[in-house]
Amino acid sequence: MTTDAHGRAVLHPRQIRLLMFGLMTGMLLAALDQTIVGTALPTIVGELGGINHYSWVVTAYLLASTASTPLYGKMADLYGRRPVFLFSIGTFLLGSLLAGLSQNMTQLILTRGVQGLGAGGLMTLAFTIISDVVSPRERGRYQGLFGAVFGLSSVAGPLVGGYFAETNWRWIFYINVPLAILAIVVCYHVMRLIPFERREHAIDWLGAGLLVAGVSCLLLALSWGGNEYAWGSGVIIGLFVAGAVLGTLFVLQEARVAEPILPLRLFRSPTFALANSAGFVLGLVMFGSIIFIPLYLQIVKGASPTRSGLLMLPMMAGIIVTSVLTGRAMSRIGRYKWFPVAGSAVLVVGMLLFRQLQVDTSLWLAFGYMVVIGVGLGLCMQSLILGVQNAVDPRDLGAGTSSATFFRSLGGSFGVAILGAVLSSQLTAQLADRLPAAIAQLPPEQRAAVAARGGANISINDPATILALPGPVRAAIQAAFVESLHLVFLTTGLVAIVAVLVTLAMPNRELRGAGPQGATGGADPLGGKAAAPGGKPLSKESKSEAAAEMEAKSQTML
Repeated sequence: MTTDAHGRAVLHPRQIRLLMFGLMTGMLLAALDQTIVGTALPTIVGELGGINHYSWVVTAYLLASTASTPLYGKMADLYGRRPVFLFSIGTFLLGSLLAGLSQNMTQLILTRGVQGLGAGGLMTLAFTIISDVVSPRERGRYQGLFGAVFGLSSVAGPLVGGYFAETNWRWIFYINVPLAILAIVVCYHVMRLIPFERREHAIDWLGAGLLVAGVSCLLLALSWGGNEYAWGSGVIIGLFVAGAVLGTLFVLQEARVAEPILPLRLFRSPTFALANSAGFVLGLVMFGSIIFIPLYLQIVKGASPTRSGLLMLPMMAGIIVTSVLTGRAMSRIGRYKWFPVAGSAVLVVGMLLFRQLQVDTSLWLAFGYMVVIGVGLGLCMQSLILGVQNAVDPRDLGAGTSSATFFRSLGGSFGVAILGAVLSSQLTAQLADRLPAAIAQLPPEQRAAVAARGGANISINDPATILALPGPVRAAIQAAFVESLHLVFLTTGLVAIVAVLVTLAMPNRELRGAGPQGATGGADPLGGKAAAPGGKPLSKESKSEAAAEMEAKSQTML
């Protein structure tokens, strides 16, 4: 390790590669556990029982990870990156081990909460840590790889979950143990080389409590609404009111304390405020719509949960390739604004294309639509986080990065709830129009069998059950589902237009730091040279030296 002209640490290329490997491993763990459990849940419930607590296995993880995200960012700013990151991955490791040992649903739900508590740190601290050693100008190429991790997990999760569901579901959690240990060893070794200047501080425990409680109320309302309780029930309304009151108290608390969990002064920056707003909107589009594509593949195309994950490969390819290329392009160009603008516009096109899906649509055509969605997500996912990081001071880097992750996750939670309600209401109306006529076409014995399953009120929660129904009834349900999805994708397309407008309003700031050919601090392991971590523009002398170096290289090539 060397130091730059400002006395800051500059890791060698091999050390940066090792650090990236450890951070990507930790992020992969957290991202996988958002998707890997869903495929195996029926198997798990079949062994442990407790079907009435089915949804809590997912809710506990989402609740703990989203609510804890802003806390990790602030703790990392106060105590340093290494101890906080090691705590988060250690907590995730403990939760995974205990989840695999669970003997009933109560234990599984509690241990999933422990997992989520660790995952909240893994998601946000990876972006924060790499920003400590790489300038904003060069950071894009690294964060593009983080975007590729999300793309990989979106497909690998259902595939791996389906495989272990057929063999031993406990390995869904045990597989995290060796990977987490590897990430701990690598990051402990490399991160001890990154200096941290400790400063006096006072922890805002009251603000932390208000934030966690307020977010928990909102997420519980969104998770339970329309499922456990009706949207207009006293429980759901009470949770929304409690969330709003606690959120207001949190803002008042943050405005008066010296060390707030989420500094409100950051929102004075137009880039910070608009990038987080765009992240919230895109989170609603991204998380709230992607979950419906596998449902189309399962209910309409008859794919198994595992195969539906495999059929999502075109979207994963679009995300991975575009994330990596976008990161490199941002580093080369030195600006980030037009990438989320273009990505939001592509998402609008992708959502409107998905409105063209029919029961008999070719899978190859659906694959093409998936690629469009993947490209849009790849353009947006990392560029907005990079914009937030570029807008904040180094002392607020952890809090700023965690805010970007937090608002995106919160938007996703709202998206799942809102679009789920849209699908449910539309599907109810469509089934009421189509099912009676379809059932009337059946022979008496088939009509009696369908009536035994509920008749016109038949449950369509299980794709396998739908595929086993008589042809006319199955066709009616599939047509109703496709028509309902059209409204869902129209809604997400309209919301994506809001993201286009918000990103267009963002300032077109230049990324701090030197470009790929004008940096100091050693070669960049991904190509070019690494900029000084300080993130400051080159001096005139440095620019002249860089220009001379480029001219010499071009003469040599000629």
